Amino acid sequence: MAKGMNNLMRQAQMMQQKISMLQKELETRELDISAGGGAVKIKINGKQEILELKVDPEAVDPNDVETLEELLLTGVNQAVKESQDMVSSAMNKVTGGMNIPGLF
Repeated sequence: MAKGMNNLMRQAQMMQQKISMLQKELETRELDISAGGGAVKIKINGKQEILELKVDPEAVDPNDVETLEELLLTGVNQAVKESQDMVSSAMNKVTGGMNIPGLF
């Protein structure tokens, strides 16, 4: 029985190392997202940090700020969701689909 427990502990340690390496890698992965047909472009990383936000000057209408605000909101929300999906997918490959709270 002790041998089985040692194997389980060894496997857990290996998984922890793989998760740690993957977390570091995901921090450097970047996604490019666009909204409004390219009027808003967002670059985000695996930590859900917005790295870059570009707005096409043609999308800026001083008489219609609400549309620009909607484009930005849509783009940022889409970027965050896609980044979270990327992280979740990568983690599932390492953990075999086990839900381990607090990973990301």
